[in-house]
Amino acid sequence: MLKTSARLEAFTESVIRSMTRLANKYQAINLSQGFPDFDPPEILLKSLERVAKDGPHQYSVTWGAANFRAALARKQSKFMGIELNPDENIVVTCGSTEAMMAAMMTVCDPGDKVAVFSPFYENYAADAILTGAEPIYVPLSPPDFTFKKEELRNAFKNGAKALVLCNPSNPSGKIFTKEELESIAMLAKEFDAYVITDEVYEHIVYAPHTHQYIAALPGMFERTISCGSLSKTYAITGWRLGYIIAPLAIINAARKVHDFLTVGAAAPLQEAAVTALEFPDSYYAELQHKYTGLKNTFLSYLDAAGLQYTKPQGAYYVLVDIRHLGWNDDVKFAEWLTKEIGVAGVPGSSFFREPVHHLIRFHFAKKQATLDAAGEKLMKLKKG
Repeated sequence: MLKTSARLEAFTESVIRSMTRLANKYQAINLSQGFPDFDPPEILLKSLERVAKDGPHQYSVTWGAANFRAALARKQSKFMGIELNPDENIVVTCGSTEAMMAAMMTVCDPGDKVAVFSPFYENYAADAILTGAEPIYVPLSPPDFTFKKEELRNAFKNGAKALVLCNPSNPSGKIFTKEELESIAMLAKEFDAYVITDEVYEHIVYAPHTHQYIAALPGMFERTISCGSLSKTYAITGWRLGYIIAPLAIINAARKVHDFLTVGAAAPLQEAAVTALEFPDSYYAELQHKYTGLKNTFLSYLDAAGLQYTKPQGAYYVLVDIRHLGWNDDVKFAEWLTKEIGVAGVPGSSFFREPVHHLIRFHFAKKQATLDAAGEKLMKLKKG
């Protein structure tokens, strides 16, 4: 029988999605795949209802409907502190998953090298491999998940053409400080490299931490490919609306990649989502307040169960240490937890290049009642 592509042998299927299937099989509470179990804002649902009747229902402009790009440019200009041109600086994609893949393919050729911080969202390594690039992993040291500047310098010295930066970070919940971002920017400029950002959790940030866009630092917009999504901000992960923000020369190249990858994002959903992009600032303040409450609820259950964890600064994930429970195999523990306790998480080893087998990632983007039910189940893990 003919063999399939050899590059596919370099990575497995998504561990996150496999844990969701396991959760479904055993009817466990799914704290593995990061999607909420609550509805989007009512006004957004009303907008979708209107569009379902009135359209559009045919292709929009390949790189994004004009009104969607205009609304997105206004919103992101305000939050990023950069004046964005909707016709020159934006490509609308099928979620940030496509945005990251298209960004990688836009700036990297087969044989190039890409620096990736570890731990990392599992797609990044796959994106590099599918592009034909070689990942160079730079460790982030817990509990603060900081990097050593010399190790990052070595990655660029060894030929990294781009760095992937997830900020706020999945899976650790880290927010990179301004000083860290300035160090990254200095090295990117010194070695004439790109920075590809994944900033889908830009609005889920916990005080006193703040999110800084590296593209807004002096001299960085021209070498930064900012990838984002509406999924997490508006609880519409199934709508698959993402985007790339970059200078015109990069955008022109990304448009070609995007065109032949997917042609375009769903026109009706772009039309409906314009409503969300025009929400007032109060929406984002309320979002932060909501997620702060959900975080505090879930962490209080972890504390009551005697579980050790790294406190997230942003996003909606938490890494829990299972060593004191007598486990040294995170995969087996995650399977056992799903089957016997009724809560599904993700084995932490799927996020690390290093041999890390003592962490489980949970997410808390769930209704209060769901977190209460999960917390009660996790109490069964309490020692003594």
